[in-house]
Amino acid sequence: MKLDAKALPELHATQTPDGLASIAALLQSLVQTGWVTLRTQKPRPFQTLADQDPTLVLEDADALALWSGHQPDGPKWSRELVKQLGMPGLLKVPDAPALLDYLQRNPLPWFAGLPAGEVAQVLNALAAACATTTGRPTLFLRELSARHFKGHSKVLDKREECMRLLGAEADQFPEVPIQLLVCLPEAGIAAPNFAQVLFIENLVTFERMAMHRQAGWAHNALVFASGFKGAARRLRQPQGASLYWRGQAHAMATEAFTQWLYGQAHTGLPVSFYGDLDFAGLQILAQLRQTFVHCEAWRPGYGALATAMQAGHGHAPESAGKEAQTDPGHTGCPHADQVLLPLLRESGRCIDQECWPADLNLTTVEPTHEHRHRQAQL
Repeated sequence: MKLDAKALPELHATQTPDGLASIAALLQSLVQTGWVTLRTQKPRPFQTLADQDPTLVLEDADALALWSGHQPDGPKWSRELVKQLGMPGLLKVPDAPALLDYLQRNPLPWFAGLPAGEVAQVLNALAAACATTTGRPTLFLRELSARHFKGHSKVLDKREECMRLLGAEADQFPEVPIQLLVCLPEAGIAAPNFAQVLFIENLVTFERMAMHRQAGWAHNALVFASGFKGAARRLRQPQGASLYWRGQAHAMATEAFTQWLYGQAHTGLPVSFYGDLDFAGLQILAQLRQTFVHCEAWRPGYGALATAMQAGHGHAPESAGKEAQTDPGHTGCPHADQVLLPLLRESGRCIDQECWPADLNLTTVEPTHEHRHRQAQL
């Protein structure tokens, strides 16, 4: 939503510095909820926020609707279906009124065009599955979905509230664990034998860095988790992530990494992320910081990509299907917020991480002074 004079007249009508600062502070407090991000053009001299084409980008519609009490009507077919499902004796679920209220607010597209009797059979069967498997090992959520929706495994994704209303207990039908591929330094057998943990977005770069250890990451535990999956919060739960080891790793070292990942509190090990230099890559960083609060953009890799971009390398987002990526606005990592995001906004280009360390005529980039100092302290 563009914050023009029609959407936010207060911003465009006020002329005093205090008035503008007050509105900017209110907008920033809205951004801090996580419901929206604020996108602006690069500021020019003497411009105010109103001159920078401010735009709010919706990030979490469900949370905003819950806070505001908004009750969407849903499409006509869904309203009619809910009305029919309310007939006495049709639904045999723990709380039929609550389930119908949920379906009114959050229609299941799979049910569009189906008669109410067939929909009731599916919902009743799901409720029966929840009741008969309570307290015992059971199916993954996508297996349950495939069984009850004619082989469609993703119908129940992000439907935690629906499953609870059908009688499911917490984690009764878990999501499949995230698969983490970990490469530990080979030198030494002490636990731990790594001084930093580095999450890597793409598999090609993970393999390149694992095959050709250099000074900049000689003592890093390298972790590949396939893009946004690596930023999921269930990463730190034993049932939420499965560990796989690349190459030979001593049992003491793997045990140390396992305890670090699943422990209730992380040690002082630095955590970094290296991904594509684009908005999606930095969104992964922002999400990863929700689990590892001190996670930073990995300076050696991002420094090389930034240098290449400033030298004219990179490609237009639309040439790689990235035009729909959303500016995260703020990641919480100073280097990303003060250097990388402004560079992306100003250049209008992006660059994939596979360029380095395999190319760009840069055999290695030494860690920054801050990283060397922190590793020396460890």
